[in-house]
Amino acid sequence: MSTENAQFPSCGAWPLSVCSWSLRTDVEGVSKAMQQIGVGQVNLALKPVFLDNGGAYLTAVRQQPWTISAVTIGFFQEDYSSLESIRATGGIVPDAEWERNREMVLRSLAITADLGLRFLSLHAGFIEEDDQAKARRIRDRLAELADAAAEYGRMLLMETGQETAASLRELLEDLNHPALGVNFDPANMILYGKGKPVEAVAQLGPWIRHVHVKDAVATRTPGTWGAEVPWGQGQVGSTAFLMALESVGYQGALAIEREAGDDRLGDIRRAAEALKSWRS
Repeated sequence: MSTENAQFPSCGAWPLSVCSWSLRTDVEGVSKAMQQIGVGQVNLALKPVFLDNGGAYLTAVRQQPWTISAVTIGFFQEDYSSLESIRATGGIVPDAEWERNREMVLRSLAITADLGLRFLSLHAGFIEEDDQAKARRIRDRLAELADAAAEYGRMLLMETGQETAASLRELLEDLNHPALGVNFDPANMILYGKGKPVEAVAQLGPWIRHVHVKDAVATRTPGTWGAEVPWGQGQVGSTAFLMALESVGYQGALAIEREAGDDRLGDIRRAAEALKSWRS
């Protein structure tokens, strides 16, 4: 893996990255797509490490001439078929899956350290909880995982969207943990109906360490998903969003993510072109 990618265009001072899972291909395919798009960094999925060919996956990753902006894990019990199903199954919240998920995060932190990377991101699940015992249990689990991240000299990043910015900020302030930060995904806030992304940047600015570039439009039917759309065609407000990141002094990468549509590579390429041309 390379640690230098100065030959690739950026969006202002922010290097561009692409989420590997968006490309729906193997490691070699991701590398080729990155060359076609003209992006030098990748937000790498770690979930394949936990499948039967996980060793070969890591070997292939180490052979690539790319920079990894962050690694991301998802949990095997997660069911995104509806808002109700992901609320019940998402992240580290389900009690029945906690031990397995805990071990998955700990192994992922070890891999993150071995790869010489800084950030491991995940969806923690729905942290907004009226039951105080359940709320404390979620906080205790996050504190335990953040402690482990600190021991490895890494940061654990919670991806936005399944809670309001105010709730996430309250949790982060409550835990006050130097190894816990935010992977900011503006579209998720719209998809889940959890607030306005630009306003959320201002609330969460001190914790934002990695950013997903993704767009969406809100649902008109309460209790259902919004719809993901290509970057610049939704309700995030691309210019206002980038200006908000600039205003809070964000210094990390912009990782383009596309999880819908029939032309993901084309949509990612067009997003990259738009980002490269911002204020050019």
